[in-house]
Amino acid sequence: MNLKFIKRNIFIGIKIISTMLITSAIGLESWNIYAVITNSNVPSSLNPIFWIERFAMTIHFIESIIAAFYAPSRKKMPIKYATYTFFVGTIGLLELFDQENDY
Repeated sequence: MNLKFIKRNIFIGIKIISTMLITSAIGLESWNIYAVITNSNVPSSLNPIFWIERFAMTIHFIESIIAAFYAPSRKKMPIKYATYTFFVGTIGLLELFDQENDY
């Protein structure tokens, strides 16, 4: 096995996990917003999880803004690549700035 093969497989695994976690974070935040609107109670034991998911979503949002800014210079669609980077995270930026672009 060569290093590129291992790197590609690790990236694919991280992309899948990241997409699932960000989608779950969006669902959790939607549930929290719904609970606030309807005056329902969310278990207080979930507060640390809410802060972690908000931090992760903020970082992913910043990465997506960076990707949207640099995507045209790499001949990519800004909105499409920003959305992709929002869900996969830093891997999306690494792929955007990789010169070989062999993914």
